[in-house]
Amino acid sequence: MLMANQSISKKLIYSDLDFIDYQEAWDLQKIIFENRHNNNINDIILLLEHPHTYTLGKVADKKNLLFNDEQLIENKISVYEIDRGGDITYHGPGQIVGYPIINLKDWKEDTHEYLRSLEQVIINVCNEYGLSTQRKANYTGVWIEDRKIAAIGIKISRWITMHGFAFNINTNLDYFNGIIPCGIKDKDVTSLEKELNEKISINDVKEKLVNQFYNVFGYSALEIISKEKILNNFLIHST
Repeated sequence: MLMANQSISKKLIYSDLDFIDYQEAWDLQKIIFENRHNNNINDIILLLEHPHTYTLGKVADKKNLLFNDEQLIENKISVYEIDRGGDITYHGPGQIVGYPIINLKDWKEDTHEYLRSLEQVIINVCNEYGLSTQRKANYTGVWIEDRKIAAIGIKISRWITMHGFAFNINTNLDYFNGIIPCGIKDKDVTSLEKELNEKISINDVKEKLVNQFYNVFGYSALEIISKEKILNNFLIHST
């Protein structure tokens, strides 16, 4: 198991899981969550892409899922009812999903500040691409005017975080037509590719996200761990 290093006060582990099934990643989050709660590991952030998936949060209105069963099958979209906050959203190729599993007792025991800081990470990355983004009153996420470029939905239990953000990079935005994203009817969605009118390197954005997360949350050391090692240590050894 990947043990916490008590000699380093604020160490962050980062793993790029590349492309991974939603259920597999959710199972992995739960296992890492328990390990973080038991202080077996340091804070960790996972960055990845999912196959086409709709997820409904705890308070989601199922009427916001517009596709019927036949359309879901035709478009090869999986649907999960999950334990995060927020309504319905889409995950898919070309979108970077971030799952920070961190202990807020080592940072700030403040859910609102955590949400705002996740938004700040993405705002800073967008700024690196020359895009002016902002927050919107009464909504979470990151916006370019009335277009949402990143959604945020989290779970915090015992001050340990799960779930996180979905940042549209080269995302096929047509898949948002099957839902009312986050239950918001009068707003649009966008992506880095759409705003910049060019394909964007997913790996470059991941690097920027990790750097910004590291700085915004005030870490002093970074350890990069491969997908294979993460899965071997947590998923395989837990079965």
